[in-house]
Amino acid sequence: MNNRFLNYLAVACLILALGIQTGEAQNKRIGTAAASELLVPIGARDFAMGGASISTAKGVEAIHWNPAGLGRIGYSAEGMFSTMSYIGDIGVNYGAVGAHFSGIGSIGISVKTLDFGDIKLTTHDDPEGKGGRLFSPTYATIGFTYARDLTDAISVGTSVKVISEQIDRVSATGFAIDFGVQYTGLAGVRGLGVGVAVKNIGPQMKFDGPGLLRSGTASGERRPEQKYVIDAASFELPSLIEIGLSYGGAFEDNLKYSMNSSFTNNNLYYDEYRLGGEVGYTIEDLSLFGRAGMAMTPQAEEKENIFGPTFGFGIHYTMTGMSVSLDFAYRQVEFFDANQVISVKIGF
Repeated sequence: MNNRFLNYLAVACLILALGIQTGEAQNKRIGTAAASELLVPIGARDFAMGGASISTAKGVEAIHWNPAGLGRIGYSAEGMFSTMSYIGDIGVNYGAVGAHFSGIGSIGISVKTLDFGDIKLTTHDDPEGKGGRLFSPTYATIGFTYARDLTDAISVGTSVKVISEQIDRVSATGFAIDFGVQYTGLAGVRGLGVGVAVKNIGPQMKFDGPGLLRSGTASGERRPEQKYVIDAASFELPSLIEIGLSYGGAFEDNLKYSMNSSFTNNNLYYDEYRLGGEVGYTIEDLSLFGRAGMAMTPQAEEKENIFGPTFGFGIHYTMTGMSVSLDFAYRQVEFFDANQVISVKIGF
């Protein structure tokens, strides 16, 4: 009876996500979002598969893609660090740790930061930045994740993310919530899985601070200089819904494969379709992986999607009570240097 209820719960989540997606599709808005860094991918493994692994992502890397995957952590604890060269010489660094507690579930903490380097400070009086002053924006997102395996087939998870943005003398703070479900053995087929993730649900963000303070005098009036504050506009978070389908199997005992696909309904951008795959070959305690993926936005104009296909490889080594994974991913980018991601994960 309990398993039947959980199966109904998973199906209800899928129907809810499909219903929300249909409603959004009828009222599609394309525009600017706050905290767009929430959409910047992390982790070389899932990135190399085009981000299509919503139903198969697991461990601390899954915190970004689908928080339910943290419930499938393979060890008592995992730690991960990832770094990426993003567009415009922006560096993206990500670190996460997670642990499984018997009878409770899995708990994880993650931190993502963006490194913009030094930027010339321009003002109303110095629009060219000739004064030589520099500033560096500070963007950071801290996440707290809880996930749990309800059965051998169903895993659920949620994340609460605190978002902080600071640009010179203005800043904005917000929070967002993610929900996720993963279901393996769909329709009784071994290796067939489905995943649903609802991400970045939260209130609008708005910049504030002394950088918005201005001085002015009324024309024709004999009044002293007055101070006033510019009221910055607020922006919605880039909320989205992702639905993924996957199938995994083996050509031989030591040669396995995984095929992944996903659909993403973005609140403020075009719908995306993703495809990705992985092939793994195991030699005793060493596993080698090759990966590829791509994302498509059929509604977008030709030059609106600057990202090309993704490729990558990985090495996984298992020893007594411990494992180490090293992964690399590459994505072609139009107008900019290619994105390159390196990640290291340790389980123990």
